[in-house]
Amino acid sequence: MRSEIEISEKQPSAEVVLRLRGITKVFGSLVANDDISLELKSGEVLALLGENGAGKTTLMNIIFGHYVADSGSIEVFGSSIQQGSPHVAIELGIGMVHQHFTLADNLSVLDNVMLGTEPLWSLYSNRRAGRQKLEQLGERFGLQVNPNERVAELSIGERQRVEILKALYRNAQILILDEPTAVLTPQETETFFETLKKLVSGGLSLIFISHKMQEVLAISDRVAVLRDGRLVSELKTAGASETELAQAMVGRNIELPERKALKAGEPVLKLKSVTVRAEDGRSALSSLSLDIRAREIVGIAGVSGNGQTTVADLISGLVEPQSGTLELHGEVVNNFTPRNMLRKKVGRIPEDRHSQGVIGDMTLAENIVSESYQEPQFSSYGWQNHLNRQRFAENVVSKFDVRGYSANSPVRLLSGGNMQKLILGRVLSGNPQLILANQPGRGLDVGAVAYVHEQLLAARANGAAILLISEDLEELLKISDRIAVIHRGRLSESFPRESISIAQLGLLMTGQQKTPTTNNQSTEADAS
Repeated sequence: MRSEIEISEKQPSAEVVLRLRGITKVFGSLVANDDISLELKSGEVLALLGENGAGKTTLMNIIFGHYVADSGSIEVFGSSIQQGSPHVAIELGIGMVHQHFTLADNLSVLDNVMLGTEPLWSLYSNRRAGRQKLEQLGERFGLQVNPNERVAELSIGERQRVEILKALYRNAQILILDEPTAVLTPQETETFFETLKKLVSGGLSLIFISHKMQEVLAISDRVAVLRDGRLVSELKTAGASETELAQAMVGRNIELPERKALKAGEPVLKLKSVTVRAEDGRSALSSLSLDIRAREIVGIAGVSGNGQTTVADLISGLVEPQSGTLELHGEVVNNFTPRNMLRKKVGRIPEDRHSQGVIGDMTLAENIVSESYQEPQFSSYGWQNHLNRQRFAENVVSKFDVRGYSANSPVRLLSGGNMQKLILGRVLSGNPQLILANQPGRGLDVGAVAYVHEQLLAARANGAAILLISEDLEELLKISDRIAVIHRGRLSESFPRESISIAQLGLLMTGQQKTPTTNNQSTEADAS
């Protein structure tokens, strides 16, 4: 194992630190990785691109030891490694920062970083040495975090620093970053990229997985593209374009949907001074007011954990306000249940498609009718009409381009993009008048995102009112008509999307007090 505190100096640029030879992994009839050979050089940032289901995550899990390849070999610093052991991967200097953080909120930063680094049979924990090493790493790479701070009290950006420090503390020299900017503000992303540059100059080699083309072009030296489990392209970042990368990912030209100006109709949703107390892990809402009209998309931006989930739960009927009112089509809602909201033509695209959007072991058909199975076409006197259900599901699968599986397949087999298409099909087939789209493009590739946006814009054109909650500011600016910012449970006024920039949104998301106006000037207002 490498020395306890030192990360080796930068190796010669020609040295290969990680080499994959003929990696193949099959799950049943699905070939997730097909004879992939790839190299990572010292001091290099290699970006890995691909559609959902292209095999990126499987390949990284093989490198980190979560999976064992059916064939092929892995070399780290010139030596073949035993597959299937994260412990071996960590010992050899491989670290991985997952998209969804794996931190214990109730423990301190130091406890999280040191967890698992000392023998279970040790009589005491050498916290003094651990603190010293942690502080040295933080200072060296610009990742300073208070070791005594409880993780639950940290911002999203600070939690990401802790995840990276966990890997560095274990002497990682090869760092895998899976969608590392998915929950960061623009300002946090800039700071994060400066950190990555320090890591590389300090001797690390990085594999950077992202769906954001601009980030890939900004940070990487080389790009590897996977499609249908195969490595289809490797190119140097210098001189590459977003269009070129997108075409390599999907194998075809992608037509991005165009948002057309529409005249908004009558109000569909009105929230008036709504207050929700914090409980069950939900963030509080304080005197929140918002209105959305027919043929209009209103976006809500904000750093994760500032009340977006509670807004979504309120509109879904999972929570009710302690004060204030929610109106649909001018009528005050008093019965806050998911069933009542569905009856009132509220369609829900949930934040977490895996745990909230579908039931993995149920079939596509069963999931598609899960919110409408009591409709007369599917049920009569307690008996299910399986033939109608099957026909309806097959029509949704075909219309919304859910690929690779039949209506009778378990939904857990779907890629993220296909799962989101299925949820879209279920929601839009009910002709909702209000659509809650909560992080609809999260974790999706450029082709899948374009499809989701196209469907939402089509629903808008057909008269639906849409609330778009997203941490992707580019997504908000592409398809929203108006954008508001939520910070600590309070919602700012909404702004026409043409009058506000990504930088201004980032400042509002972190509680700054300058708000834009349509005449390109700034006025002082309380955005917190």
